[in-house]
Amino acid sequence: MEFDAFEKESRRVFDEIPEGFREGVDGLTVHRRALGHPRFPGVYTLGECVTEAYPSSWEGPETVRSVVLLYWGSFRALAAMDPGFDWRDQIWETLTHELRHHLESLADRDDLVGVDYAMEQIFLRREGLHFDPHYYRSGDRIAPDTYAVEDEVYIEQTWKKAAFERVERITFSWGGRNYETVHPVELGDCHYIRILEGIRRPPYIELVLVRRSSWREKFRKRFAGGGFEIYESDAVAHRVE
Repeated sequence: MEFDAFEKESRRVFDEIPEGFREGVDGLTVHRRALGHPRFPGVYTLGECVTEAYPSSWEGPETVRSVVLLYWGSFRALAAMDPGFDWRDQIWETLTHELRHHLESLADRDDLVGVDYAMEQIFLRREGLHFDPHYYRSGDRIAPDTYAVEDEVYIEQTWKKAAFERVERITFSWGGRNYETVHPVELGDCHYIRILEGIRRPPYIELVLVRRSSWREKFRKRFAGGGFEIYESDAVAHRVE
């Protein structure tokens, strides 16, 4: 997608988001350049939310103002590495993610929704306690279906059980390179695969295989006491040319 078409589509999507979610946002700025991630080579930042707070005895849309930024060059770099890259879908995902950051600042709820929340859930997971299996989504979205929480990166894949059982290896991309790893025996509802070798650390990579469930299954697990199956395993990543 060329820059003019990208900017037009981005502004169309931005304007279609209900005003209540854009309250306190002064606008959208679209840059031509690619913004490389400051810590992860080969990874690009698609968007940012730049927020400023003005002194007041209370916080609201008049005192917390934001501007959302999109980087066309970053989208183009990712599209060059992924033939299946969906420009329009990723514009929507990036805009809504950045607007969530603004709403968190507006509500002063970073302690509940942001990286701090994810870090708390990581601690619970390591201690063998109950944790939110999708905690990583509260981290920074650094690429499609890819989230960073400090020096840990989570690459999410959604699988139908039948498709999962047909494949022999799990493939994924990181830093512009393609990798494959061993196929775990169980999918469960969520399976974390820690990559121990094959990719230089940091960051520490985990694949998160999520089983696609129907709305009935999700309802039963959440409200009818159904168990949530979580598996964890270790693996080595092998470069695929």
